[in-house]
Amino acid sequence: MDSGSYTTGVERNALEASIDAARSALLNYRRDDGHWVFELEADCTIPAEYVLLRHYLGEPVDAELEAKIAVYLRRIQGAHGGWPLVHDGDFDMSASVKGYFALKMIGDSIDAPHMVRAREAIRSRGGAIHSNVFTRFLLTLYGVTTWRAVPVLPVEIMLLPSWSPFTLTKISYWARTTMVPLLVLCALKPQAKNPKGVGIDELFLQDPKTIGMPVKAPHQNWALFKLFGSIDAVLRVIEPVMPKGIRKRAIDKALAFIEERLNGEDGMGAIFPPMANAVMMYEALGYPEDYPPRASQRRGIDLLLVDRGDEAYCQPCVSPVWDTALASHAVLEADGHEGAKSVRPALDWLLPRQVLDVKGDWAVKAPNVRPGGWAFQYNNAHYPDLDDTAVVVMALDRARKDQPNPAYDAAIARAREWIEGMQSDDGGWGAFDINNTEYYLNNIPFSDHGAMLDPPTEDVTARCVSMLAQLGETMDSSPALARAVGYLRDTQLAEGSWYGRWGMNYIYGTWSVLCALNAAGVPHADPMIRKAVAWLESVQNRDGGWGEDAVSYRLDYRGYESAPSTASQTAWALLALMAAGEVDHPAVARGIEYLKSTQTEKGLWDEQRYTATGFPRVFYLRYHGYSKFFPLWALARYRNLQATNSKVVGVGM
Repeated sequence: MDSGSYTTGVERNALEASIDAARSALLNYRRDDGHWVFELEADCTIPAEYVLLRHYLGEPVDAELEAKIAVYLRRIQGAHGGWPLVHDGDFDMSASVKGYFALKMIGDSIDAPHMVRAREAIRSRGGAIHSNVFTRFLLTLYGVTTWRAVPVLPVEIMLLPSWSPFTLTKISYWARTTMVPLLVLCALKPQAKNPKGVGIDELFLQDPKTIGMPVKAPHQNWALFKLFGSIDAVLRVIEPVMPKGIRKRAIDKALAFIEERLNGEDGMGAIFPPMANAVMMYEALGYPEDYPPRASQRRGIDLLLVDRGDEAYCQPCVSPVWDTALASHAVLEADGHEGAKSVRPALDWLLPRQVLDVKGDWAVKAPNVRPGGWAFQYNNAHYPDLDDTAVVVMALDRARKDQPNPAYDAAIARAREWIEGMQSDDGGWGAFDINNTEYYLNNIPFSDHGAMLDPPTEDVTARCVSMLAQLGETMDSSPALARAVGYLRDTQLAEGSWYGRWGMNYIYGTWSVLCALNAAGVPHADPMIRKAVAWLESVQNRDGGWGEDAVSYRLDYRGYESAPSTASQTAWALLALMAAGEVDHPAVARGIEYLKSTQTEKGLWDEQRYTATGFPRVFYLRYHGYSKFFPLWALARYRNLQATNSKVVGVGM
């Protein structure tokens, strides 16, 4: 198929058939109240931690559920014997230790072939001593290792003044909500009930109780790591003799912080790790199972379970606002002028979920900004997300052009006010916070994951640029938009791509930015756009699709490495090229043909590979909705542009 073949009736009919099938399939996933929510799958660590949490608390064994989780854990075990962070990925020590521990806890024999392979894979790589800090905390709570194996986290951190080098407001929302209940656990030093008495000493090459602090992580600076290590050594001496009055005051402040943010069954931070830590914290403090805050968190964790009948797993969180907003864009694109009517139930579901009455943690650094964002999950009022908010606004704006709605106008205006108020000093936007740029904190021993912060990123910045531009702003009329475009110009990599923080990776970042630059009126002939187009063309796979693996996040990245094509990444590349004015480019025609040829009889696409990111190099995500709405969006965009004379994308994304 060449770029001109769209003009034939056969090709038009085939494309329309693909779009119709994908649209119908997507609409069939919509819930009765109008919204979409798809499974959100991570690696083995969350289901493994779910199992271990139940045994930590000494809960009655749910043999049927555990058997289903065991089936899931065995299925995703890698050919290398351990567990990866992504589908068909490399061995990961911490995931493998947790996967093995959970299966042993469930009752799998250590002599079973899959357990032998896992144990040998772990031991041949130096053993479980090489687990990350979060895994070490779990093992310490289980008594496998001692408190000498983890950094000191004094709960008195809660009492530090705002000018202190380390305060909760200086770290990301996910680190903040995870850490506060963990601070209480570190003060109380409880031990798991573990009725079966299961341990995993066999995964170590030494006595695990002799293990000391973790070594420096690759991203950490030697000088700063040693400085913080010295501070940790001092705290290790001071912490046991901390005055009881000060400790009680700190624990009380931690509890107050937590209970203000519990979110009912949606949970602390609406993500699994803080919810699990909160439950363990309440248990350590002696609160009974039916104590309402503890009970709500425990019920919320069970709501994250996915039971497929023969197997089950636990999600890290749920993504209804994100899924609903993106699916709405795909339907708006597919249905043209009728799209506003098609997505009205979804947008009306989104409308009341705008946070208008809670000044979340972001307000510490932006006290004069009114709230107005949307969270990622069903409810998470303290932590609205700029990315979600921008995508929701653009969907509302597209719909109101065909069906004016004063309620949409008010929601858009308030969200825009919030996003403009959350722009960081460098011109970019982070996901949840403003000016969260205390980079030195990634060198503390606790931060071996390198994800303590939520600084501005190219993809979120691009989404905010797209929103402002779609609402009519230009670089001449809006200083905020001009500064943000400058940020994007400065962050383009030498090869022509942009980094993708929340999606995998340079394809995602480049898609986000090219949509933004087009919306902001940057000429398609601009060298940075031409460079990005050339890069996207150069990384197209022979089958016509695009793909990128999690390995692209490695610290020593020296250029793009090919990976098998996926439907979602192909769609991003196509949307990027079309935003850059390249609808007639042969690469676009090949990509469209790839999507058509890989579409299933159900109108959808099979996508096992992970294409989204929780924390680079540490935690990745498979959004089950991505292969359902992004390909539809790209196919419909192609059809729509081919049917117009201008062939210019007129919306933000």
